[in-house]
Amino acid sequence: MKNRITYVLMLVGLLQINSLFGNHSPRQKKLHKPVVEESYKQTIQVALLLDTSNSMDGLINQAKAQLWEIVNQLSYAKCRSVQPNLEIALYEYGNDRLSSREGYIKQVIGFSNDLDEISEKLFSLTTNGGSEFCGQVINTSIKQLDWGKNDDDLRMVFIAGNEPFNQGRLSYKDAITDAKEKDIVVNTIYCGDYRSGVQTHWKDGADLGRGDYMNIDHNRAVVHISTPYDDIIIQLNSKLNNTYVPYGSYGVAKSIKQRAQDSNAAELDEVVSVKRAVTKSGRLYNNSQWDLVDAEKEDDFSYAKIEKKKLPKELQDKSTAQLKAYVATKSAERKKIQKEIQDLNKKRTVFIAAKQKEGTDKADLENAMINTIKRQAKTKGYQW
Repeated sequence: MKNRITYVLMLVGLLQINSLFGNHSPRQKKLHKPVVEESYKQTIQVALLLDTSNSMDGLINQAKAQLWEIVNQLSYAKCRSVQPNLEIALYEYGNDRLSSREGYIKQVIGFSNDLDEISEKLFSLTTNGGSEFCGQVINTSIKQLDWGKNDDDLRMVFIAGNEPFNQGRLSYKDAITDAKEKDIVVNTIYCGDYRSGVQTHWKDGADLGRGDYMNIDHNRAVVHISTPYDDIIIQLNSKLNNTYVPYGSYGVAKSIKQRAQDSNAAELDEVVSVKRAVTKSGRLYNNSQWDLVDAEKEDDFSYAKIEKKKLPKELQDKSTAQLKAYVATKSAERKKIQKEIQDLNKKRTVFIAAKQKEGTDKADLENAMINTIKRQAKTKGYQW
């Protein structure tokens, strides 16, 4: 009997400790519950492993410029009539500024659907000389990331670089074997001519990983086709930003970050701003963790959970009914603007298709990734 009492007391103590430390986020209190297992739907997971050694400035610039078009294309995917989620992770490798003990490898961001944060992390990358260990960075991403277990998930690694694929102590063959056991496809992107990538084992890596071997001209300037609809879309994007209603301890900071990524896109090219605006008008751009308009769409959202002091000052004195009416107005404004952007983008797409020449060389990161993802997604029933 004494032992049983002791066991119960120990169990209670452990539960109390867990309640204090185990499940509390240091960030913001959520206004809705996390998605439960039963409501889980298919997810496209893309881990992007980028060589950030000295010669890779062009690769990083392509990734910055083409992120939004890649997301836009993936937003149209369906699997058995269900539109999947998208999660992107980012690693850098081959940079002397990184820890030698970690193999000159760094997880820049784990799997995330926060597109503004992913953009911010891409823009934070800088290049420097280093040693590129492809096997080790693949192995690290396989072990560190939270890969899904749903059979319909599409799990993909894209590794890009230009040094021999077999460098480092950890064999790329062993790393790719581990990836295959988790149903993760490994695709390789060699930054240089096709034959050199074959000779330096990049093609062998893709073959082993059941993926595609691609080569791109990473130093090629990204060619954007301007259209008569671009300026209007950019103007609509500014109006779109005014429909966000930040809440919580970091809502204002996230709102500022949103506008900062607009600026980053604009610095690259006007057309990059257009592609980002199209993303923001689509289903994959969701900010329910800090925006009341998006949060209210969640099934278990509750106005009762809102702390008024964490709302913008002009909303803190409003009643619940007034706050609901305000959010409803912003939501209607957003839907109208998003539809206008989507309608203009359809016209823009037709205009671009007419301008593009058949057989035009498209050896860039965007086309390499989109074509590969679409082809491999079909094996799991995904359609566009």
